[in-house]
Amino acid sequence: MWCIGVVLTVLAGMPPDGVAQLEKVEALLPVLQRLAVDPELVRAVKAQNARGASLTSIRAEDDAWLATPALTAAKQRVLESAGARVLARHRASLGRRVAEIFAMDRRGALVGATRRTSDYWQGDEDKFRVPFNEGRVLKEKPFFDESSQAYVIQVSLPVRDGRQVIGAITVGLSLLDL
Repeated sequence: MWCIGVVLTVLAGMPPDGVAQLEKVEALLPVLQRLAVDPELVRAVKAQNARGASLTSIRAEDDAWLATPALTAAKQRVLESAGARVLARHRASLGRRVAEIFAMDRRGALVGATRRTSDYWQGDEDKFRVPFNEGRVLKEKPFFDESSQAYVIQVSLPVRDGRQVIGAITVGLSLLDL
């Protein structure tokens, strides 16, 4: 009986063909896993990790990010970074199915993004903690994303350099476009 409750909870607020959409998400996982080990993305994450930014400076950057919805120089740097270019290439190849992609370093700070995120530091969120600390894929519950005006499911994966987890990515998949 609990299984029915879980299914109903997951499908609440989803398009009528929600189960079929979730199956399409599962089918995309191998593509997303290849994205997470793209050598150019791995280089971008490693380069940011090597800068050794402190958590204090990352949180200060996050405070500044949250202080204004405007496109600041810091936000522009994230959107134009080497990591962002790699993510944009993958987003283009996946088409409208992808609402957004962003990559995080070992502390959860953004390395690159295909669109502005609500915050710079993701380190306090499961979308970073689960793939980075546990080395596994996290599929969050589907929701209606106001900024993209789409039903999405966020899938987060570890970014690996060989066997070592060095960061994470989150891919927002548009359920209506799968």
